[in-house]
Amino acid sequence: MRVGIIGGTGWLGGALGRALVDKGLAEVAVLNRSGPQDYGGRRVRWAQDLADLVALSDVIVVSVRPGDWPGLGLRAEGRLVLSFMAGVGLDTLARSGGRIVRAMPNAAAEIGASYSPWVAGPEVTAMDRAAVALVLGAIGTGEELPEEGQIELMTALSGSGPAYPALLAQAMLGFLAARGVAPDVAARAVEATVCASARLLEGQIAAAPALVKTFIDYRGTTCAGLEAAEAAGFTAAIHAALAAATAKAAAMRDEAARS
Repeated sequence: MRVGIIGGTGWLGGALGRALVDKGLAEVAVLNRSGPQDYGGRRVRWAQDLADLVALSDVIVVSVRPGDWPGLGLRAEGRLVLSFMAGVGLDTLARSGGRIVRAMPNAAAEIGASYSPWVAGPEVTAMDRAAVALVLGAIGTGEELPEEGQIELMTALSGSGPAYPALLAQAMLGFLAARGVAPDVAARAVEATVCASARLLEGQIAAAPALVKTFIDYRGTTCAGLEAAEAAGFTAAIHAALAAATAKAAAMRDEAARS
């Protein structure tokens, strides 16, 4: 399989390109604004322009900023187009003439652990779906969604990657710093809390409500903290954040459709 990546030296496109080459899953062609550069010693083909990339590819991955799409002018007749752009809808992407899939990987692609939900346009075939599974499998796991509206929800959630845990870590670091804890000690403590402790839920995230209830029922220090967080609007704040990000993704999609 030949995979061409528009934006193949960015953080997400680069992670995909490196993974595809390292795992021997595809021949990779790359197009970016700055031209050929070191790809970590990996063999890739550097496209001269967009038409050259299309000619070198069976699958075209679009990994650029959504605002760059209107000026891209992609013509991809007969190709599978896999878009990583937030807020650019299937109908808008279909103007390229390709068979369209929208996917939403996240920053964990860098370590091969991205959860990448995706949705397919009506012209996408069973072979296309197999190709999407292979490409997204290079950077983690993929899952097809039943309708496009759910992609906007996933853009707000899994597409944001480490942003929400990073915000939690930032708040914890600030709390400790304000109370005189040395930065290196604070960093280790917060990393253990945000990163290591989260592994307890790996593979059993559906048990999170039961775990919270267990801590509350114990009526100890953790219970005091959880109840204070809820009293301060913790769950409501998370819901508001996800709703705002979802609305932004939908607004971006509508704006792209008008362009």
